[in-house]
Amino acid sequence: MSLNRLTYKLPKELTAAVNASLDDWKINNKVARLWQKDASLWTNADENQWLGWLTITDDQIANVGVLKQLAAEVKKAKFKHVVLLGMGGSSLCPEVLRKTFGKVAGFPELHVLDSTDPVQIKALEKKLDLKRTLCIVSSKSGSTLEPNIFKQYFFERVKKAVGEKLVGSRFIAVTDPGSKMEQVATNDRFWKIFHGVPSIGGRYSALSDFGMVPAAAMGLDVAKFLKATDEMVQACGAGTAAATNPGVLLGTILGVAANHGRDKITIIASPGVFDLGAWLEQLIAESTGKIGKGIIPVDREKLAKPAIYGKDRVFAYLRLATKPNKAQDAAVAALEKAGQPVIRITLPNTYTLGQEFFRWEIATAVAGSIIGINAFNQPDVEASKIETRKLTNEYEEKGSLPAETPFFVSKEAKLFADAKNTSALSGGKTLTEVLKTHLARLGAGDYFAVLGYIPMDAATEKSLQSLRTAVRDAKKVATCLGFGPRFLHSTGQAYKGGPNSGVFLQITCDDKTDLQVPGQKYTFGVVKAAQARGDFAVLAERGRRALRVHLGKNLSAGLKALNKAVVQALR
Repeated sequence: MSLNRLTYKLPKELTAAVNASLDDWKINNKVARLWQKDASLWTNADENQWLGWLTITDDQIANVGVLKQLAAEVKKAKFKHVVLLGMGGSSLCPEVLRKTFGKVAGFPELHVLDSTDPVQIKALEKKLDLKRTLCIVSSKSGSTLEPNIFKQYFFERVKKAVGEKLVGSRFIAVTDPGSKMEQVATNDRFWKIFHGVPSIGGRYSALSDFGMVPAAAMGLDVAKFLKATDEMVQACGAGTAAATNPGVLLGTILGVAANHGRDKITIIASPGVFDLGAWLEQLIAESTGKIGKGIIPVDREKLAKPAIYGKDRVFAYLRLATKPNKAQDAAVAALEKAGQPVIRITLPNTYTLGQEFFRWEIATAVAGSIIGINAFNQPDVEASKIETRKLTNEYEEKGSLPAETPFFVSKEAKLFADAKNTSALSGGKTLTEVLKTHLARLGAGDYFAVLGYIPMDAATEKSLQSLRTAVRDAKKVATCLGFGPRFLHSTGQAYKGGPNSGVFLQITCDDKTDLQVPGQKYTFGVVKAAQARGDFAVLAERGRRALRVHLGKNLSAGLKALNKAVVQALR
């Protein structure tokens, strides 16, 4: 194996500022202080309690036999499918591994569920042979709503397939010691329980058991993967000077660029590792986006000519050397030539993916220090959870969610907003006119985010990608696309707590089908609706420019009409 190589080209003024910051890290011995878990590098709060990820690779290599044994036992049991039931930090790393490595011969196929959308849950269930499915319930705290209701649903479904005696043997828990999920797993006689490390937050947990247990179950050679990762851990060590430290150097560029107004990072990844961007989104947004500061990650935005981009971005190109993309190479070269800041990272092969997990964890912590925030808390994610809980509790008590009234109704959609946003958007007589007013709120340095509480599949993603591209090209602003509720545990933190430079379009719909959550009055559809409404309430409370578009049951027709209206509004 070899170290993933990083090179960069920055405008002159940014180069000078980066060099000055690297000097500061050298003079003040900050690399060593990072490894000593010195909270004063950030806000001197509790940051020192959240740095267990620095040494997790050593721990995993020492105990790799446990992961190898799990892999052997899963293979021997001849499971056909493994389903990871989790959210955010528990689901995004396994999803990257699933999409990067695919199905490994002789091992079950890995699936990841991180959506409360009933249509999406049903579509996944149809793919599974429940008699030959292993479920991994993954939740650090054990109290997160989504993994708990996923567990309730699939425990009942698997029980019907294999009977009460065997159902527990088809479940594994990955959770922190002493959590509610550990109690549930013990009571329901789960096959195995793996423990997280309390000093590692969800988004920094890729190399802990939250990432490595699913990796082993899907047949990844975890020993090889961790050995390759360790090369980056050593290279980023306390003894490596800031200027040559792969993680510190990257973090310095990101932090300094953000402080100089380049607070959007556009992630470009080779098709073979394209899903890494979704994991990076959470790490960067949730870690840096708070107290009105932060870096907004831009993932899977179609590449354009340099003239489309402003001066608020940094571009990071993660290039897989074994299978590069010529169009990406050409587009990145053009951006570099136009004077945009470009960071290039070369991965020799997919087994060095773990090096990027670690490099970007170090980089994010360093960027947080330079920006001046606590890189390990997520106050605005908690705010959204509280709003959702209020709504689901009300449903349990009264059998319905609170009534809401649209401020605009047309044949295509119903529009909802809080009083302030309604006032700013009123006056339009058609959907196009209201959207035109909303999109006119975008200015230089702003970004546009589409928040889709609809099934995440190829058709809907294609439609929403088309919508964001139209806005990007017309308004020359950065654009983001997230599917709810998964983005709530990811970029949702930066959207609410980061810089107030976002203009948001939330999309909800009438569910084609719904599914009951066992043991509750509410359904998955009710949970999703509560999450969307809770999300919007916090955006509004934070003074964000937001509009919710509610479509009917015919989602494809509704999205077609919405796209048409957006294109007309941009003319």
